[in-house]
Amino acid sequence: MAVFRMTNPTAGLPPLTWLRAFEAAARHLSFTRAAAELNLTQSAVSQHVRSLEAFLGRDLFVRKPRALALTEDGANYLPTIREAFNLLTDGTRAFTGGNRGRNLTVQCNMAFSVLWLAPRLKRLYARYPWLVLNIVTPIWDPERHAANAAVEIRFGRPEDMTGEAMRLTQDRFFPVCAAGYLESGHDLRNAPLFDCAGTTGTWSAWFNSRGKEMVRDSDVNLASTYVIAITAARNGCGFAMGHDTLVGDFLADGTLIRPFEHSAPLTEGYFLMPPSSHNQTPASEAFLGWIRDEMNTFLAVGRPV
Repeated sequence: MAVFRMTNPTAGLPPLTWLRAFEAAARHLSFTRAAAELNLTQSAVSQHVRSLEAFLGRDLFVRKPRALALTEDGANYLPTIREAFNLLTDGTRAFTGGNRGRNLTVQCNMAFSVLWLAPRLKRLYARYPWLVLNIVTPIWDPERHAANAAVEIRFGRPEDMTGEAMRLTQDRFFPVCAAGYLESGHDLRNAPLFDCAGTTGTWSAWFNSRGKEMVRDSDVNLASTYVIAITAARNGCGFAMGHDTLVGDFLADGTLIRPFEHSAPLTEGYFLMPPSSHNQTPASEAFLGWIRDEMNTFLAVGRPV
């Protein structure tokens, strides 16, 4: 069997410091001004350029008594270096969030981000059109990624949250299905049942809260996120176990219905985990203020807004 190895992408490249010195000197046509920009000495910039020329085997500058001029080789090489630096700059800005004053990385529970947050983002941008979000949605092991996020919205039990976490929701859970699904003759005895793995608001827990035994445990279809279970139900595939925050919009627009009145309190909730006070930025303050207002309105009216 052939074994493929990744090649070193920097093999055959000169040091970055040489390239920076060349680009700055070419832009200013002066070693002195390039040195001031790079916080180096004039002799260091000159030496970096000479080292680059030796590496390439050709002159990049014509050195005059009081000025520099690019050689033909230098003029041909410069656009490549500038394009490379622009690519690095753009890629780094996208990766780190660029301007921290208006860019914000939010790590958010998958179902909450898709079914509650995304439908309301229009109102966020209407209030803060300058805000730029990077929404990250890990399904498992949120701790692994949380350090890179300024704000986190996590689903879990209160005892699993850190001290600064603020609970956003106090939900109840209950079965849902597509409008018209019951009229087709389906019921809990024969229709597919969908649930989200790793939660306490299960079909078995719902039956137990009614004082009844769940006899179809082995028949429940499990998904790693509520997005899958609820989407299956919305498309007439069966019954899903939902809760207020995630299915409220669909109950309001009639695409989902509650076939049973009974509901039970959900142990888990959605928790907002803000940055520390010294790490707050205009972006984080704007987002935190907006989501608190949005959730307060949601809870006050008792239906999706």
